[in-house]
Amino acid sequence: MACCATHILSLQPDFQEQKSLVQETIEATGHLCIFLPKFHCELNFIEFFWGAVKKYLREHCDYTYTGLKKNLPDVLASVDLMTIRKWEH
Repeated sequence: MACCATHILSLQPDFQEQKSLVQETIEATGHLCIFLPKFHCELNFIEFFWGAVKKYLREHCDYTYTGLKKNLPDVLASVDLMTIRKWEH
């Protein structure tokens, strides 16, 4: 059975220690690679950024595409770094 072989392979120490190509590539450039849980907004820092952007846009919305295009660059630049890093605290 494929599922049993996959399970046995996944338990092998050399298999568990092997980093993915994505992780190896990122770390080879001197960066830290952190995989966050999917779809978990409290643990995914980008969700804090988009949450702040959407809140601002809702509060300053005139319900036109022109208004959105006008507000978007300002709000993207205005999100405080500490809002994005909120999950680290």
